[in-house]
Amino acid sequence: MLSLSKAEKSYIQAGLLATPPARADGRALLDARTVALETGIAPLANGSARLSIGRNPRGGGGTEVVAASKLEVESIEDDSDARDGGRIICTVSCSPSAYPHLTSQALEDFQSDLTSLLHQTLAHPTLHPRNLGILKNKKSWLLHLDVLVLSDAGNVLDALFMAARAALWDTRVPRTRGVEYKAPTRKADEVLPSGFETRVIQKATDFELPDYWDEGEVLDGRTPGALPRCHGPRGGRLTPAPPPRLLLSPSAPTVMQAMRMLGPGELTSAQLKELIKVGEQYAREMFAALDAKLREEDVRRHQKARERFEQHR
Repeated sequence: MLSLSKAEKSYIQAGLLATPPARADGRALLDARTVALETGIAPLANGSARLSIGRNPRGGGGTEVVAASKLEVESIEDDSDARDGGRIICTVSCSPSAYPHLTSQALEDFQSDLTSLLHQTLAHPTLHPRNLGILKNKKSWLLHLDVLVLSDAGNVLDALFMAARAALWDTRVPRTRGVEYKAPTRKADEVLPSGFETRVIQKATDFELPDYWDEGEVLDGRTPGALPRCHGPRGGRLTPAPPPRLLLSPSAPTVMQAMRMLGPGELTSAQLKELIKVGEQYAREMFAALDAKLREEDVRRHQKARERFEQHR
């Protein structure tokens, strides 16, 4: 977060109170800053993304967030927390350089709040991918989604959820094939066949990873959406205290997955209605733009994977 002088605060407030209101960088009040996105940045992760908002073309300023997902196998019989069909655990960490004004304890509390917000939204049963199971009632995938806030110059919640969604979109779940072992019966002078059978399986006891040219299947649904914020109420006097914020999370262009109000103060029903109406519009626009960019990234990653596979044949 930036530390502003009195002159800078006065300049920004004068622009916001002008008619029409304008921001310090010349944007209109509701215009979004430039968003840059890149997927597949961590080769050892199952999915990863780097997202920045308002970053200087030369590489300075702005809000920057990195997200990565990692899959591990967990045994349902041995772990009481494991679930049939898999589960998702979200963790958010913040670089101390992004919040130099916070003490270590305050930074831990802030990280905990962001983790709770992200985990409660993305780990909700309605968004759970259906391809995290491996062997029914035996083994499943545990998906760790780790998000790191490198810098915060505003809109950190937007960047947090967009980066998380991009990493989940980029995630590839390894293909598995069930394996059953049968102890063969042996007759005199008979060559024993292999005890492993992977084609016709009555009851799989373990699994293997078949060799294939790509990195696996995409997450089923690829659903969790961005979480833009709306400030309200409008037309009020600017005060040092932060206004209440309404957070809206779409899981599809026409489906609003979650809604939460943050910050002190209260909103009237009329103000809440206005914020939901405006927030839905911008949330859907952001969702559509992010979706289009992720599909472009899919094409690019697919071409690179095919080329890499051809080189190693």
